[in-house]
Amino acid sequence: MIKMTEYAKRRKKLMQQVGSNSVVILTSAPMAIRNNDAHFPYRQHSDLYYLTGFEEPEAVAVLIPKRKDGEFILFNRVRNHSEEIWNGIRAGQDGARKQFGADQAFPISELSKRLPDLLEGREEIHYALGNDKYFDKLILKALQRVRGKIRNGQQPPFAIIDITDSVHEMRLFKSPEEIALMRRSAEISAHAHVRAMQFCTPGIFEYQLEAELLHEFQSNGARYPAYTSIVGSGANSCILHYVNNDKIIKKGDIVLVDAGGEYQNYASDITRTFPASGRFSDEQRAIYDIVLEAQLTGIKAARPGVAWPAIQTAMVKIITQGLVEVGLLKGRVDHLIEKQAYLPFYMHKSGHWLGLDVHDVGRYKVSGKWRTLQPNMVFTIEPGIYISSDIPGVHKSWHNIGVRIEDDILITTKGNDVLSRDVPKTVAEIEDLMA
Repeated sequence: MIKMTEYAKRRKKLMQQVGSNSVVILTSAPMAIRNNDAHFPYRQHSDLYYLTGFEEPEAVAVLIPKRKDGEFILFNRVRNHSEEIWNGIRAGQDGARKQFGADQAFPISELSKRLPDLLEGREEIHYALGNDKYFDKLILKALQRVRGKIRNGQQPPFAIIDITDSVHEMRLFKSPEEIALMRRSAEISAHAHVRAMQFCTPGIFEYQLEAELLHEFQSNGARYPAYTSIVGSGANSCILHYVNNDKIIKKGDIVLVDAGGEYQNYASDITRTFPASGRFSDEQRAIYDIVLEAQLTGIKAARPGVAWPAIQTAMVKIITQGLVEVGLLKGRVDHLIEKQAYLPFYMHKSGHWLGLDVHDVGRYKVSGKWRTLQPNMVFTIEPGIYISSDIPGVHKSWHNIGVRIEDDILITTKGNDVLSRDVPKTVAEIEDLMA
């Protein structure tokens, strides 16, 4: 669990970056209707959570450097006995101060009234304009009210600056406490993948495998999946974001499972591919071995100072060479890579940042150049080959083989650490486990 002192350090660092004449405004995620009057489980906006640890809806955090009456102001819901009987205990304003370290806390209903005063004398507003129309309107109205006092000597802000880049750059580099949570998230998810492999047998539905994943997540404290789990068998293994999970798994199918739990709001993201019957066919094994070699090559390349595309380049070479060796591509490897002849079989990139969001924030390029990997970054490495039946000129013995292997990688000072190492991924390991 992350301590409140770490959230306070993050806020202090952000306020130092924006400068003493600025004000930072962060808003909560809206509640989402599932159907009629039932809501989806609430999940806080990751930026607000990252800086406060506050998980209730209808909240706004205001950070004002060097403010005499306190730098961290939280607007949140009031305590309400009848509402809390139905929907759970709220922090209220006392809880905002005592539990979450707010210097001041006010009812969210007072935001529009108090915000103009908080903006006075500040030169810049740092806010993610355009993400929430309701708050956009409220903040612009507050700014307009401050500008109306200019003849009285009040100094209104003269610029609205998007705060997301500053927060996201901070989020890109994980603290030891965050790494510990992500390690635990990956461990839980690894055990879920093992459980799914052991449970799998021809004749069950894909959603039954999904249920095994969810059981393992929730039994170990990962209350929700980090994203909708992908359980694709046969032809569905070749659909990158397949989430219907409603087909019967058949004998001879290959099964691709892309799933990760969310532990204390931190995501994991793991993909494994295995044979429904417990034994790979010759064609499945051939494709699997290519993808595994590509992934191991990508992991070996991931170390401090390496530019992000270098991993993709290394894996593309292995995949293209492998496709030539099994006869699915013909020609010189370097020429095929130049023509991107691999794209019908491998059409996505090598991975993505990982953290509070499964596709986590942070720039991949800085000043127009690909950024290099640095210690405490966490990302995925996930090559794949997908041979759908509609690729022309491919013999039917290769059809409906979709293979992806994905792990969560922490960059360290000496190289990297595979957080999701607990899931078997060689052919022999998978077959032994499923036996």
